[in-house]
Amino acid sequence: MLMNVPETVVADALRGMAAAHPELVVDVDNRVVVRRDAPVAGKVALVSGGGSGHEPLHGGYVGPGMLDAACPGEVFTSPVPDQMVRAAAAVDSGEGVLFVVKNYTGDVLNFQMAAELAEDEGVQVASVVVNDDVAVTDSLHTAGRRGTGATLFVEKIAGAAAEEGAPLDRVAELANRVVESSRSFGVALSACGTPAKGGPMFDLPAGELELGVGIHGEPGRERRPMMTAREIADYAVDAVLADLNPRQPVLALVNGMGGTPLLELYGFGAEVHRVLGERGVPVARTLLGNYVTSLDMAGCSVTLCQADAEMLRLWDAPVQTAALRWGR
Repeated sequence: MLMNVPETVVADALRGMAAAHPELVVDVDNRVVVRRDAPVAGKVALVSGGGSGHEPLHGGYVGPGMLDAACPGEVFTSPVPDQMVRAAAAVDSGEGVLFVVKNYTGDVLNFQMAAELAEDEGVQVASVVVNDDVAVTDSLHTAGRRGTGATLFVEKIAGAAAEEGAPLDRVAELANRVVESSRSFGVALSACGTPAKGGPMFDLPAGELELGVGIHGEPGRERRPMMTAREIADYAVDAVLADLNPRQPVLALVNGMGGTPLLELYGFGAEVHRVLGERGVPVARTLLGNYVTSLDMAGCSVTLCQADAEMLRLWDAPVQTAALRWGR
């Protein structure tokens, strides 16, 4: 792996982020990434975070139109409440803070504790828990469904509403509506290797794939011999549609897990569009690339959000972050 030692891999990455993105304030010691103009007067602030290894989630989404701050934990490990409280204090303008939390036990508990501590310090906090993964219910790291690709939809759409000056209750309601309207399904073609382990963190034999894998390498629904992109798209999209049953056009995220080239992702994206067309589901917007990753895992995921007119307008609103930018 391209690193110095496993113990400093997150700190080294944060130092690199600071060097590459002067529009961000990166506190390497306290593990907090903040937009440089924070706090923004009259604006609800959005704070998210989670284990490192899913880049560009979450630090790559800090900036105008999305997050005000992010808290990176160690690799695949929740950040601690002190980070979250520090982030909330740095970005609160007096209008309140929305915590965006992926549904993993450590994240949920730590963000709950942080909300209580922040409120003790006079910061008004609301929270939204993202639980979009239809592959399994309950897993190694969570009670209920895992939070995956829909986190990006929540951060973008709720972030745009906050940028427009919407109040905290409205931003939280919209964020929860996005969660309720979104579903995801992931597939692993290879196991990811963590810096500490220096190799694959789970066993996935050559010539097999894991259907319904989690972003930490958690088991999915089943293993099968390798399938074609067409077959994988049929399986993944049908799994999402069986649960979502959209009655409106969808936002589609065709996401790489970190180790799959864009050449393959574009081909897979074509198959996702084919399946949606055959199922009579119109696609309003598509985002394709590595956005919610799992270190160097080869694979992909599909996230669909049935989007009303307001969601689409906020999705199209300007955004300027390290990893997502348009309209500015």
